[in-house]
Amino acid sequence: MEIKVLNYDFSICKVKDYIGVDLTADYCFIGKTDEENSLVCITQNVPPNTVARDDGWKAFRIQGVLDFSLIGILAKISAILAQNNIGIFAVSTYNTDYILVKAEHLSTAITALKSAGYNIV
Repeated sequence: MEIKVLNYDFSICKVKDYIGVDLTADYCFIGKTDEENSLVCITQNVPPNTVARDDGWKAFRIQGVLDFSLIGILAKISAILAQNNIGIFAVSTYNTDYILVKAEHLSTAITALKSAGYNIV
């Protein structure tokens, strides 16, 4: 399986509303519940109405379109990273999954995933 490292810095945010969010940006993940409005985006695109934010994240994308019948892909990757004491923030889309790790853990994450047989590009 091929995993692509995205060459951006990401932020995970809680926002007041989505008015200032650039939905045309290449990477913009929003989640809304009865308790919060969440946003994951490229750091330079964080809107001014952010209530809380955590900067310093890097992202991986599982390449290709994942069929919904596939089981355990994210679980296997997160287990490998957990064994290396690397916390994650995961985002799933219709096509695939994205795994974010803190920037200081990026090289360790790449090494661990390569050692487990993943092709990192």
